[in-house]
Amino acid sequence: MEPKEGASKSFAEKQAERMSRLKALHSARNKARAENHQEVLNENARMKLPANYEARQRQAEWLLKDKELRAEAKLKGQDYDRVKLLNISAIEAENQQKRKKKKNPDEGFSDFEAATARQHQRLIKNMPAKDMDHYEEEKARYGDAFYGGKNIIIHGMHKDRPQAVDNMVKDLEGQIAKREKYSRRRTHNDDADIDYINERNARFNRKLDQFYGEYTTEIKQNLERGTAV
Repeated sequence: MEPKEGASKSFAEKQAERMSRLKALHSARNKARAENHQEVLNENARMKLPANYEARQRQAEWLLKDKELRAEAKLKGQDYDRVKLLNISAIEAENQQKRKKKKNPDEGFSDFEAATARQHQRLIKNMPAKDMDHYEEEKARYGDAFYGGKNIIIHGMHKDRPQAVDNMVKDLEGQIAKREKYSRRRTHNDDADIDYINERNARFNRKLDQFYGEYTTEIKQNLERGTAV
């Protein structure tokens, strides 16, 4: 029995639809394969770029935009710095101040304790990562005894590594070189009291007198007269 003409057309239409969908799937697969290959090429190209390439690119784009806006403001006879400040929100201005403060957190000399703390933080920051790891391992190993105490004998507990000793010597030599670079010869006063044992101790005493001299003058005079209580 031969199939009817209507049924034969329906079968042909279904077959055509299947072929159309199959071609669409093949096309989508080829497109995805090409896009994936292109992405691999782009990723390889990005890996060959410097680590800070994107940041430098953003900075270059910002500088070009800033230069264009500055030139446009100059043509209009406007003060660009003032116009720029008018377009900055209060939150953005506050964030800029925080970034500036973070870049230079040293607010100057307040007391010797704060200066010592800043020096300690600077030294820790310059320590190699492996030295910090060794420090944390030793601290976890000895617990509270790591910091010592009146009833704790720490002699022989820690063994200095040659690399750590070399790092300490290198840092001390750098500090000495830095002090010599910024130190200056001061005029010697023969009439001034000698209350120091060397030049470094003299500088330390001058700093003490600068910040605490008004509180210790009377005590010092009483000690010299022998009338101190």
